[in-house]
Amino acid sequence: MRSEHGRSGLVSGAGDPAGEVDVAAEGARLAAAISRVVEGKPDVVRLALVVLLAEGHLLIEDVPGVGKTTLAKALARSIDGTVRRIQFTPDLLPSDVTGVAVYDQETRAFEFKPGAVFANVVVADEINRASPKTQSALLECMEERQVTVDGVTYELARPFMVVATQNPLEMEGTYPLPEAQRDRFTARVSMGYPDREAELAMLDERATSDPLTDLSPVLDAAGVRALVAATARLHVAEPLRRYVVSLVEATRRSPDLRLGASPRAGLQLLRSARATAALAGRDHVLPDDVQAMAVPVLAHRLLLTPDATLARRDAQRVVTDLLDTVPVHGGR
Repeated sequence: MRSEHGRSGLVSGAGDPAGEVDVAAEGARLAAAISRVVEGKPDVVRLALVVLLAEGHLLIEDVPGVGKTTLAKALARSIDGTVRRIQFTPDLLPSDVTGVAVYDQETRAFEFKPGAVFANVVVADEINRASPKTQSALLECMEERQVTVDGVTYELARPFMVVATQNPLEMEGTYPLPEAQRDRFTARVSMGYPDREAELAMLDERATSDPLTDLSPVLDAAGVRALVAATARLHVAEPLRRYVVSLVEATRRSPDLRLGASPRAGLQLLRSARATAALAGRDHVLPDDVQAMAVPVLAHRLLLTPDATLARRDAQRVVTDLLDTVPVHGGR
């Protein structure tokens, strides 16, 4: 059953060695900067920041033209770090993503040429237009923050975040993401169409300029690392940990699902709940934080049974029903 809203508590006081970090205040600055570009979508912007603070990866899915790439670019530009964009196409090769060892005639040795994943924020545009072989090039770097080429392992910089956009599978020229790939994305979000006022404002403001060009970085890479570290230290009570495990286990027992959530999903759900609490200015996690992130974190990892598909059930509805049935244990 769902819990009642808890009290807000104090602003996050966990800090880096040099001093305290106000996660809520810094998060608000980031949200304000991104919202100047992505208008009328505060919930989507907030979810992107949650994934950033959870040190995860974000999958943005929707039809073309609703601002998926704009959100990814705005998030990347709000951080003063390295940014690389990869346009996924059917002819893209895995070596274009990870890098390749090239033989140097002068030194008579192989020299590694880094691929596009060697950046703080990687924008993987239209990821499901590339072949499954190329999609799999992201598996190691998304989970282990490293790349292995010809038996040599190269560490990636921190923070490291993949922001991928995806077109609906019904559209031409798309390849479905395999389960292992979807499981590495912390959360999935759908942009949706803007409301009437936001769309009118967009027509006026973008007639002569692009707001992305005027977006200045709010934080540098070191600042993001400090926010991530502060978020990871937020208190999570033992009953809440049990609640997260109960939700994950419930997906594996659901008669509507042939594939439930993995242990990785539970870990990402807890991290996302911490980030949600930190952005709200609290020093502890509430059941509400877990419930707010359950659908975006769990739904894209689940596979429906044929009967559930025929009944026109969807994974989001299954997760929502589980939130209504799995009891919340007491305690802070």
